[in-house]
Amino acid sequence: MQVKGHHTALKMQSSDERVVLAKTADFLQKAEHLRKLADKHAKERKWNNCSRKNDLKDCFCSLEELENKFNSELKIEVIRVRQQLQKIRNSVYRFQGQLIDVKPSPDLIEKLKDIMSEIESSINTFKEEQHQSFEELLKEERTCWQEIWAFEKKIDAWSLTVKKGAEFYITPKVRLCMDKKGKEVLPAEVMALEAFLQQTGGKLGGWDQYDHQSFLKVWTKHHGKPSYRTEAKFYLPSKTEEDIRLHEDWYLELCRLQERKKEAIQKWRAERLREKEARLQDQESEAERREHEAAAAEAQRLKQEEERREAAARLETWRSQRKQQQEQEEEQRLREEILQRKQLKEERRRQLEVKLAIEAHIRQKKEEEELRLLEQEAQERAEMEERQRLAAEGIRRFQERDLHKLETKLQEKQAKEEEELERVKKQAKLKEKVESHITRDPSRLCKPTKGWKEHTKEIGPTGGGPVYQMFHRAVPAWRQGL
Repeated sequence: MQVKGHHTALKMQSSDERVVLAKTADFLQKAEHLRKLADKHAKERKWNNCSRKNDLKDCFCSLEELENKFNSELKIEVIRVRQQLQKIRNSVYRFQGQLIDVKPSPDLIEKLKDIMSEIESSINTFKEEQHQSFEELLKEERTCWQEIWAFEKKIDAWSLTVKKGAEFYITPKVRLCMDKKGKEVLPAEVMALEAFLQQTGGKLGGWDQYDHQSFLKVWTKHHGKPSYRTEAKFYLPSKTEEDIRLHEDWYLELCRLQERKKEAIQKWRAERLREKEARLQDQESEAERREHEAAAAEAQRLKQEEERREAAARLETWRSQRKQQQEQEEEQRLREEILQRKQLKEERRRQLEVKLAIEAHIRQKKEEEELRLLEQEAQERAEMEERQRLAAEGIRRFQERDLHKLETKLQEKQAKEEEELERVKKQAKLKEKVESHITRDPSRLCKPTKGWKEHTKEIGPTGGGPVYQMFHRAVPAWRQGL
């Protein structure tokens, strides 16, 4: 059971890691797309500024000053954020360094608690500052959106074509919210989403970033099924089931409002596109009508002049074509002549190279053959000398071996003769010292020996008394003690 639980935990961890990696890849892809889009808009804005700078010099000077100011503020903000992140990173590294090769003690635990509290405080402060900054940016974005909306209305009013006795072409508008002064502001769906976020504690529903991300991870894993609440309790120990249910209702409402906001923005964009297309169509039709009238007025006047110009152009074209054709023919002839000369020169050069290559090859083959013959003669001479040397060496070695064998045999023969002579001398000396007279007695073989006589001299009793010993089977010495 423990192995199964461990395997299940590993599978859950791997699935969570895959989800985190997928979200990270999606975020990086979106960030890259936004970066490219920002670069594209910056290039377009720069090109528009350059093309219109002469006409509106004063306005563009103020815009450049404002842009430089924003860029400097952005750089300062980036440096400040990087410094804060580096400070948090250094605190984490210091905390990790305290955990290396240490012995647990109350002082160490208190020190680690202080460091963790400092890190947590830094992170919370950084998150709060970023949250406030994002809220301010959202407010500025809403203000800019309203201003852009007002400017677009003015520009649209300027671009309409005004005729005598005609009225402005009015297209149906997207349903917008109205403020107290009767001015048009953001769509109702957008205002509803913003009001909902302001009333419910922002984009996280009053929760912190970690708890909200844990909720989203479990929610996504279970596809919004009620079974997610059991697992959510393990990830959110500080939240009750009622808090999780309320956050679920808040998240569903947020998704619904975001979807309505997206649909409203799409409808608004489509309506704006239809309005622009209608205005452009009216302008194009008016321009076409005027152009048609101007063309009809000048058609008769330009017809004869056009015919004369066409005739003169045809004549001039024929002359230029004729001249160009002659020049091309002359150029072609010269190119063919030059090419033919180059081919002949190349052929002679190739033949000369082939001839030189053949002569060099023949000379090289001849030199190689002479060198081969010389090497062969030298090799044969060396082999002959080597064979003679080996034969002389073999003859000398055989002679030495035969001489050694002969000397060995002579020494052995001389040693045997000396041994035989020594043996004869010893026998002669023994014969001189000992004189033996031995007589034969065939009956002594049947006589008892002295040992047997001593053994049979005294014979004890033949049983009837007590037994003082018991005979046992003899045990060899090498088996005793086993």
